[in-house]
Amino acid sequence: MTKKFDFNKGLIELEEIVSTMESGDLSLEDSLAYFSKGVELTKSCQIALNDASQKISKLTQEDGFTNSTPFENA
Repeated sequence: MTKKFDFNKGLIELEEIVSTMESGDLSLEDSLAYFSKGVELTKSCQIALNDASQKISKLTQEDGFTNSTPFENA
């Protein structure tokens, strides 16, 4: 059984990685390791967001709620 990705935890970990990398205190090797982990987390977060978007689209189509209005910045 595969473990379900926790979007919120992934986002928090990604923020921690960015903060650590911005400190400038890492060696090149550590920076590359953090960068690699950040790329993995970014991909996982994007997949989770895409999955959520697809579920919302499916649910709204099943319920007949297909009138969508574009988001406008306030």
